[in-house]
Amino acid sequence: MSKKKIVLSCLFQANGYHKAGWRLPEAEAGADTNIDYYIRTAKRLEEGLFDLFFIADTPATRTEYLETWTKSPIYQNGLEPITVLTALALNTRHIGLGGTVSTSFFEPFNIARQFAALDHISKGRIAWNVVTSANDYAARNFGLDRLPPHGERYEKAKECVALVKAYWDTWEDDAFIFDKANAMQFDPKKYHVVDHQGKFFKVYGGLNVARSPQGHPVIIQAGASDAGKELAAETAEIVFGTGSSMESAKAFYDDLKGRMSKYGRDTSQLNILSGFDAVIGDTEKDAEDKFQYLQSLVPPELAVLYLSMDLETSLLDLPLDEPVPLDRIPKTSNNHTVYFNQISELIHSGKTLREISTTYRRGNRVMRGTAEQVADFMEKWVEAGCGDGFMMPIGYYPGNLDDYIDKVIPILQERGSYKTEYTGMTLRENLGLIRPANRYAAG
Repeated sequence: MSKKKIVLSCLFQANGYHKAGWRLPEAEAGADTNIDYYIRTAKRLEEGLFDLFFIADTPATRTEYLETWTKSPIYQNGLEPITVLTALALNTRHIGLGGTVSTSFFEPFNIARQFAALDHISKGRIAWNVVTSANDYAARNFGLDRLPPHGERYEKAKECVALVKAYWDTWEDDAFIFDKANAMQFDPKKYHVVDHQGKFFKVYGGLNVARSPQGHPVIIQAGASDAGKELAAETAEIVFGTGSSMESAKAFYDDLKGRMSKYGRDTSQLNILSGFDAVIGDTEKDAEDKFQYLQSLVPPELAVLYLSMDLETSLLDLPLDEPVPLDRIPKTSNNHTVYFNQISELIHSGKTLREISTTYRRGNRVMRGTAEQVADFMEKWVEAGCGDGFMMPIGYYPGNLDDYIDKVIPILQERGSYKTEYTGMTLRENLGLIRPANRYAAG
């Protein structure tokens, strides 16, 4: 019996997701805006047969605490995802390409058009990460003082996704016939107007591009709240899994896949990718030494600022070597529920602020071990039903990525847990996802 093949996605950040990755001697200065660097990395991932190159994004930059944010590059400088993915589509052949566009600030027509165009350009390798945005810096770029309430954002996201999918079905697959003799470029009967009046959007029109190779680009979603899981169960085909232990990850996996039946969906049509981060060495000590060196380059105030951002309240005034008072935990979260809950648990454990801030990694485990140990863990995780694969925030480039591709992946391939070639032409085919029929043709 063949083993289930592990799905791998790279969560890309130019110098890596470790806060000090950009300070390493081998880190490339200016990589954030160097498209040649993005292309080289995507091609390297394709050599490793990764399923997806994924760019997270927020349409904002921080406007305060700049003396501290200067110590970490994430989301302060970088290229806009749609533009980057266009360049990558023209310079790769197989790897899937995913990017974030927010339903809170972008119109359904624009989202539908951009991703449909990208799907054509890439010949069917595009995925859209549906987010509601989770910081007030973004809200203020779009004329708001702060984000709308969590529930309202998800209500709007659900309506937006439904509209985007309707736009993607404007044209049936065989609508464009290019009949020169009869002067008919398309069959008018196979064009369908999008006529919608909802709480957040009122539209009457259609998409001005033929149905794309995948029919619908693949839908990615990351919400861990109840509203987020419902949206994912109804619409998502890739979800960023949560859970720092096997027990909690399996509970999330079972909960989310268990919700799909009410929407008439088969569980095989959703890949849950767990956050996973590893520092790999020739020995355990070598890996631990690499990790501790990275940690030594992170200023304490930066670690606390990251913690404050996800707890949605400032902890910068507190002493580093004392526990965080419980009354500093806000009553509710309006941004990233899963990160908020993780920090709350750490505070309740009685750890000091220094201990929490230096170990917290936004829901991802940081494993330190040999390539064999990392491969063992990845296999065990998937075989136990904790996830279908991994969304990997590569810690630093090029070394961390090279270790995965040159050391870990060959072990998984030898064991039959990872593919040895791309088998499909589109991202859907490579992930085993059904190409959605046009709703009008199917009807």
